[in-house]
Amino acid sequence: MHLHLLFPSLLLLPFVSGQNAPSSSKRGLVYVPNPKHMSDDSIWTTESSDLTWYYNYESKPSPAFSNSKLQFVPMLWGASTTFLADVTSQIKSGANITYVLSMNEPDGGGNTGGSAIPAETAAETWQREIEPLKKLGVKLGAPSVTGAPSGKVWLQNFFNACKGNCSADFIPVHWYGNFEGLASHVGEVRAAYQNLTMWVTEYANNNVDLKESQVFYNQSSQFFDRIDYITHYSYFGSFRSSVSNVGPNAAMLTEKGKLTDIGSWYLGRSATGNKPRGAAGRNTIFTGSTITVLLASIWSLM
Repeated sequence: MHLHLLFPSLLLLPFVSGQNAPSSSKRGLVYVPNPKHMSDDSIWTTESSDLTWYYNYESKPSPAFSNSKLQFVPMLWGASTTFLADVTSQIKSGANITYVLSMNEPDGGGNTGGSAIPAETAAETWQREIEPLKKLGVKLGAPSVTGAPSGKVWLQNFFNACKGNCSADFIPVHWYGNFEGLASHVGEVRAAYQNLTMWVTEYANNNVDLKESQVFYNQSSQFFDRIDYITHYSYFGSFRSSVSNVGPNAAMLTEKGKLTDIGSWYLGRSATGNKPRGAAGRNTIFTGSTITVLLASIWSLM
């Protein structure tokens, strides 16, 4: 790697207040429906929205986005026996299914949304329900483990149990915590799976104050957009702050369903000034820490 060529491409320019945030074709939606406020769904599909794809933890698309530009990415959440049939049926009906995700946090427990599947069971399920989609031209996502050490061990056990019969095309990553931890985790995953591209399918700095949450969002989005092997990312926050399980300040909507600064930035727009319930009320920051993002980007590319 030639650092003298890399540095100019990673320089971060200050963001001017009132100007639209940088756009990115990598951004997608982690869809978390709110039955009490279904009208919130339309926020993510406006003409000016920056989003290009979505997933909903299920094998079938959400009716809310049936007429939208968002490409649906099915997920095999647990040890399903119908996933292959569901996805194959959609493809035969003309749906544009080019990627699938698998096993949501299998190393985690049900209390945190994990599917809690033994690696051996997951390997058997993959070979039956996921691997055949390869012949249909679908790119296959490895199981989406947590960012904890248990995730690394589980994924190693999974591939060992596959015995070479699970041909993943990309590695999904989940992370909850600060930016330095995220950058380090991305680097570790990349070192372990250098031949695969990466999707960051859940991430946020949970349960922190508003300023810290905003700085994290902007550092991470700039980081992802500068790393070639990260092809897709989806921020975990497409819900109202009043129902957020990662803290109100991480949410992309206020308790009244208005876009927060993070939500608006994520869609490629300018800051709204709308503060989520429980926010500390500090001034927003877009550029984050230039040096931190720069060094993290360089380290992850090495």
